[in-house]
Amino acid sequence: MTELSKSDAKPNEIELIIGNSNSNFSGVTSTMLQVMSHQKKLINLRIMGQHFVDEPELVISFWQTARMCRKPLSNGKWRIFHARRVDEMIQGVLLKYLFGAKIKLVFSSAAQRKRSGLTLWLTRKMDAVIAVSNRSASYLADKPAMVNPHGVQIDNYVPAADKQVAWQDLNYGGKYGIGILGRVRKQKGVHLFVESCIQVLPKHPEINAVVVGAISSSSQEFVDKLKGDIAKAGLTDRIIFTGELPFSQLPKIFSALSLVSALSDNEGFGLTVLEAMSSGAAVLATEAGAWEEIIRPGVDGYVVPVNDQQAVTQKMELLLSDPAKLVDMGKAGRTRVEEKYRVEDEAKSLVDYFRTLQ
Repeated sequence: MTELSKSDAKPNEIELIIGNSNSNFSGVTSTMLQVMSHQKKLINLRIMGQHFVDEPELVISFWQTARMCRKPLSNGKWRIFHARRVDEMIQGVLLKYLFGAKIKLVFSSAAQRKRSGLTLWLTRKMDAVIAVSNRSASYLADKPAMVNPHGVQIDNYVPAADKQVAWQDLNYGGKYGIGILGRVRKQKGVHLFVESCIQVLPKHPEINAVVVGAISSSSQEFVDKLKGDIAKAGLTDRIIFTGELPFSQLPKIFSALSLVSALSDNEGFGLTVLEAMSSGAAVLATEAGAWEEIIRPGVDGYVVPVNDQQAVTQKMELLLSDPAKLVDMGKAGRTRVEEKYRVEDEAKSLVDYFRTLQ
């Protein structure tokens, strides 16, 4: 542990409060939980909100936070409040400016759009803003304090020893698998993946595809049309909608896949690509989130323009036509994540930076 990771506060004092305001599980929630699991080894923390936290002793309420933070730490320094959502920034501003909490406000920004109105005002009330990618930094009105990319749990997302065996163990048919994971809706580019599979899979009878994720009532008509197109192509047994699977099962799915597509119109960061690369899968992604910064074209996979069906189909065909290259890309992606995108490194960078603000 470096000097910046040490503290002269009392060992039992809480130094970091993490926002957790969303009752719906999302990529932001996943990121927070993964980072927190390593941060708690470096700094005494609490999570403001009980959503999806399986360690009740770490949970603290808004009012408990307000009472605790009336006074600074024993060393005179202020605690850190880390927000990742707009409503968490609002909570932090209320704590500091209405209830007099002795806290430093930090916001991690992933959005790739210009902020205006209330959101811009809130970000300028922060003591520091951290961008999660260079692209998200470019959308901020003011230069961020640092750019700290997300990471993944490389011990959870690991390549299968034999992808063919791992895929066949999942019982989705075929010798090898490709997939797209996330909420099943148009914005995620699921239709691009399905149409490309309809065109490409007949040339590769050994490969089957899965669409993994929850289907909301608002997207049911969209999904029904896709399933109809699949049936017309005679590929119902080869392009499978799994529905929502338990979060604990996702690493096993990633581990078995040879190719993962991430084809969103927009993303804040997009952990799916890192999870796929960590699992030894080649990736095919759009120019969304941080994916252009992560993926090395022709090395780990390919990046295509947003909502470009022809480009997605062409790259999918290129990837599936060279199985040896596909394997090499998966290995290269794993190495890249090990070197640059470990969640442990993300957590430590945050804690080290928080120490400079206290």
